[in-house]
Amino acid sequence: MEKNLKPLKLEYLDEISAGDIQFKKDLIKIFLNQIPEFISNMKKFYADNDLKALAKEAHTAKSSVLIFGMEETGASLKKLQLFAEENTLDPIAEIIQSVELELENMSKLLLEFVQS
Repeated sequence: MEKNLKPLKLEYLDEISAGDIQFKKDLIKIFLNQIPEFISNMKKFYADNDLKALAKEAHTAKSSVLIFGMEETGASLKKLQLFAEENTLDPIAEIIQSVELELENMSKLLLEFVQS
């Protein structure tokens, strides 16, 4: 699993933090705290068949992951959002599982960055 870790792409974060390392680390900490909430909410909304809430959560998560250069995860969340909006259940569980793995892997890299 470790070999699947992608390098951090923090160009946008660098831009909005204007070189302020502590601000950048603070934003990363906020995102790291959001990750378990995103995953938990998506799983709960899917289990409850609350596709409207699932679409909204996927949209919110997508906005956050793109700040951290996670284009593939953002694309997966966009698909999840669209499938939920269209009430297309079949691919949703697999996408949630994939997004969860991607977020967990990225959180390892972000945590290392914050601790450095």
